[in-house]
Amino acid sequence: MKKLSRRQVLKTGAALAVITAAGGMLPPRDAFAALESLTVVAPAKPGGGWDQTARSMQEVLQGAGIVSAVQVENVAGAGGTVGLAQFANRKGDASAVLVGGLVMLGAILTNKSPITLKDVTPLARLTGEYEVIVVPAASELKSMGDLAAKLKADAGSVSWGGGSAGGTDHILAGLIATAAGADVTKLNYVAFSGGGEALAAIVGGHVTCGVSGLGEFEAQIKAGELRALAISSGERLAGLDAPTLKESGLDVELANWRAVFGAGELADADKAALLDAVDQMVKSDGWKKTLETKGWMDTYLAGDAFAAYLTEEEARVTTVLKEIGLVS
Repeated sequence: MKKLSRRQVLKTGAALAVITAAGGMLPPRDAFAALESLTVVAPAKPGGGWDQTARSMQEVLQGAGIVSAVQVENVAGAGGTVGLAQFANRKGDASAVLVGGLVMLGAILTNKSPITLKDVTPLARLTGEYEVIVVPAASELKSMGDLAAKLKADAGSVSWGGGSAGGTDHILAGLIATAAGADVTKLNYVAFSGGGEALAAIVGGHVTCGVSGLGEFEAQIKAGELRALAISSGERLAGLDAPTLKESGLDVELANWRAVFGAGELADADKAALLDAVDQMVKSDGWKKTLETKGWMDTYLAGDAFAAYLTEEEARVTTVLKEIGLVS
């Protein structure tokens, strides 16, 4: 008997599921187009984290033979909400997926986007990066406890340098202020358009402290230009001499996660096929090598578990941004 290829097995098994669910009737169209051709939409300009994620998916999906042809489409604007709005028009289309993440949750709220992640189908959280809180080497603040005390005494006296307003850095600053018992409405956050500008301001002492992904500050921490006060992970990270926020008495944990979404109103068989393709991807040697090369954490969480996590994150981000005053 001729041995079937993995792709043929996948198609046959999924097709039988569809036929069974339909009471023996064949599906009205090819439910497995996503396994032959896939468009990965990156709702940002080339070069950023979402674009890198999309292009890494393209390389691994094709390289491992999971999907025959994968193309990346960039649709930048408004923290990913322009790309989200366009993608939401693809209802029922299993031939495309959207990359997004924590930043998009804040952008949806701050931009008052009529299209939200409820208009698409959560597939899986893929990667994440923890945030680190730093001060200039010459700062009088020697620990996260010192910073928390200063915040509680006068939140406005602490200036934070980070990325865009409403983004991951801003959200973490708000969570820390709240956990420290500070007046979060007086949070003094200075948003910078680029990592280089923020870094220069922090190293130069123009802001009290800085907050960003560990990768942004790692070289300066190792060089002794910046002091890491804490990391937003649940446990200490190897190679970083800094406690977690929880160790410092602040009940906060946050990762800047990135994920992939399917179109809204997907047929069950199409959703299953996309979930299977993503599962094969994250378990492949190519994806593991990508994570290692780029320094991304594996935060894989798929299907209903990811959907539940997303609901919790949406509620947390909404609460923080309302307290900060960015959304009403």
